[in-house]
Amino acid sequence: MKLAQRISRLGTESAFEVLAKARKLEAQGKEIIHLEIGEPDFATPKNIAKAAKKAIDEGWTHYTPSAGLMDARKAAAEYISKTREIKVDPEEVVITVGGKPVMFYTILALIDEGDEVICPNPSYPIYESVLNFIGAKIVPIQILEEQNFNFNTEEFEKLLTPRTKLVILNSPANPTGGVLTAQDMEKIVSALKKYPDVAVLSDEIYSEIVYEGKHVSIASFPGMKDRTVILDGLSKTFAMTGWRLGFGVFPKWLEPTITRLTVNSVSCAAAFTQKAAIEALTGEKSAKAVKKMLREFKKRRKIIVNGLNEIPGFSCKMPKGAFYAFPNIKNTGLTSPDLETLILNEAGVACLSGTCFGRYGEGYLRFSYANSIENITKAIERIKQLSVKWKTAVTSNP
Repeated sequence: MKLAQRISRLGTESAFEVLAKARKLEAQGKEIIHLEIGEPDFATPKNIAKAAKKAIDEGWTHYTPSAGLMDARKAAAEYISKTREIKVDPEEVVITVGGKPVMFYTILALIDEGDEVICPNPSYPIYESVLNFIGAKIVPIQILEEQNFNFNTEEFEKLLTPRTKLVILNSPANPTGGVLTAQDMEKIVSALKKYPDVAVLSDEIYSEIVYEGKHVSIASFPGMKDRTVILDGLSKTFAMTGWRLGFGVFPKWLEPTITRLTVNSVSCAAAFTQKAAIEALTGEKSAKAVKKMLREFKKRRKIIVNGLNEIPGFSCKMPKGAFYAFPNIKNTGLTSPDLETLILNEAGVACLSGTCFGRYGEGYLRFSYANSIENITKAIERIKQLSVKWKTAVTSNP
């Protein structure tokens, strides 16, 4: 028997591959510090867990409407309306099993084989994986360190053509921590006005993890809400990765199609997790927990960036959002994949090669600082000790 040909075009998420390698080393007795997985290390706030337990006890263990419980859709609509300063109707919301279905369903619904999609690079690898799977033509736009890990908006305008069907944005961004400013968004919106049939998938899963100013959504600009899909969810903001619960805000003309895709794939998200989502999005205790988590991430951010900048051959900008540091390692003289492997095997620190996020990620590594300050400090010291292996290259390439 043979697999379908299209399966060969389906990629993966390298963080889980590196995690598997790290677990194998741990099984051999080696201590590994995990800075590879993009997962908050905090427990889900107690009020949210309590709401889920209560829902199970009350019998919320059966099918729900495929688009989600109306109360959950209402909570998500109110949350987005407040945080993005736009009016969202509950019927524009679809509750999904994690955030990835919002990507998958949007691309399946809007893109035919050969259609052009502008996609940031480096970026979350599942965008390109799904686009390749369905046979889209990916038009990469390079994320530039010298532009605070944003892309050149003039270059973006040049990439737009009558064949463009979708633009993918991610702010705050994985893997760089870059944040698109209001000025950036204005230029993007201005360019898109010339192409009214181009839709936008705006991945805003890290919207609450912004260290300076406020998150800006492209959907909040005049004329953009009816052509934008907002991807959000519970995983990053409320430390609920294992709950597998996300949601998308869709233009009204698109929501019925997304709901039909949900019917055909997963039927619906679990009822009791949707009840927990209502508490997460509306509860005062969960809001306080988010602020506490952000304060802790801010402390860790400073420690890891300062530490990485002390390692020979490393140069690291301060991320403006999310919980990733993305140091430039070109002066080590090593490729990103080789350095990832060396650091894991010899320093016992799991991180990700920048190439896991696209070809323009070469010359960078991604470190998640969703770990304790103690472990982050220990990881930095281990890499410093290992750096003797590439010091010669650093000296010859000042």
